[in-house]
Amino acid sequence: MSVLTALARAEAVESGRAQLLTTVRHTHVAERPLVLVPLALAGEAAAPLAAMVGTDPRAGRLLVVANPRDRTQRFQFVAQLAKIVLAYVEGCSRAVDTGHTAKLRYAEAPQVLVPNRGGVEFIRLLGRSTRFRRTYGPHPVHRSVPLLGQWLTFLRERADHPGSAMLLALTEVLGEHWATGQSGLEDANLAALLGWIDPPAGLDGAAAAELAEDPLRWPPAGPSTDPTFDNEILAPALAAYARGADPQAQSRAEAALGGALQEQLEPTWGLMWRAVELLRARPAGASVEARWGIDRDAFTVYHMSLAEGTALPQPRRDSAVAAAGRLDRLEREQARYEAQRALDDPLVMAEFRLAGEAFTGTVVSASPNRVDTSGKKAALRPHITVQTEDPVRLEPGALLVSPARLSQQAMVVSVSSVDVVLELSKGMGRSTKQAAPGSVPEVGEVVTYGPVSDAYQPPGRFPTRDETPWTHGGPPPDYQPTDTDAAEDWS
Repeated sequence: MSVLTALARAEAVESGRAQLLTTVRHTHVAERPLVLVPLALAGEAAAPLAAMVGTDPRAGRLLVVANPRDRTQRFQFVAQLAKIVLAYVEGCSRAVDTGHTAKLRYAEAPQVLVPNRGGVEFIRLLGRSTRFRRTYGPHPVHRSVPLLGQWLTFLRERADHPGSAMLLALTEVLGEHWATGQSGLEDANLAALLGWIDPPAGLDGAAAAELAEDPLRWPPAGPSTDPTFDNEILAPALAAYARGADPQAQSRAEAALGGALQEQLEPTWGLMWRAVELLRARPAGASVEARWGIDRDAFTVYHMSLAEGTALPQPRRDSAVAAAGRLDRLEREQARYEAQRALDDPLVMAEFRLAGEAFTGTVVSASPNRVDTSGKKAALRPHITVQTEDPVRLEPGALLVSPARLSQQAMVVSVSSVDVVLELSKGMGRSTKQAAPGSVPEVGEVVTYGPVSDAYQPPGRFPTRDETPWTHGGPPPDYQPTDTDAAEDWS
């Protein structure tokens, strides 16, 4: 937890209401997201019990598995869910972006919202348990089941990419934008978190969060269920369905089970759409649309490859080299995402200033028409000196950018106790001898410089499979007999 976040939590406790951690929204919120609230059978992580799903807050579709331990009923549930999810995915691929991008890009991409991190894990397990199912042979499933598994796996994989908005746990999104007066573990409860952010009239955040802990008023937001509900309501309902001696008795038991599960899901369904409204009310950051464009590119490529039958298989687990390469990409994406958030948001930039990775100060001297002649070709490279009171922990050669001049880069030349000398490049017009008016900060101007969001970071170098040790998935070493192996033991 950072210093500013800790301060915001303390202020939330004192004021009785959640405090904003950002000035803008850093996550894309689709016009038509698909909300999914799943429930799983206790003790059976991959056994779905029920789900409420849909794109209309007034018309959520309830799906129920009357006997979660029955394989046939489980995959009937998955087939029903696939019908809804796949129709939503196809709806996102009907319009093509006609902007200036040279490559084909769909105008939209699917956005699936779940209540918490447990919902994301549920999607991972459901995708893994369905994408390898066969539609023929022993125990066949509907042809939509493995396709749904592929899409759920794709969405879960995208959720690991920093800044991606295709699969979101709303407790995590809200926690990135508001600080409450409770612990991070308590923030995983959607009802308690929203109680701090938007408490009912006459209540403060602490009182609203205390009410949210009552499972009768606010049942758990899935996929886990409340133990009291399991013992007193769910277990008897499942037993009544199993004892049904005729179709009518089973139908009555299934209706009673569906009513009980709907009462468990509807409160969270309402909370999900309330959270969406709160996020939509915040203005979006400048870089949000660019990150959503990356999501749309990924969706376009995967959708087209599935349609053409050229999609790469989704392995059960990555090889050692593939896992290392993926981790390297995610680390670079995380750094870029954090830099973009800082450039979009002064409150996030303040975190970097406290860490010494950014600074704000006043320009005390400037050489706007300085030309660097040390290279083969003369280049316009103005110098400015910024006087700052922030702790600066940057080495000479570090690249920075100002939110006021995003197209311009600044390289740290030297750092003293109060002065930072910067060399500017790019974003100063076409002239090689004179900077365009206003492109170079003037003396007396207050400027902020932070991390570069689009600086090129070379990918890591990893061995090929043939060069990977056999202990990490590579080929076994060639057998080379030695004199000891060739000698015969006659003892």
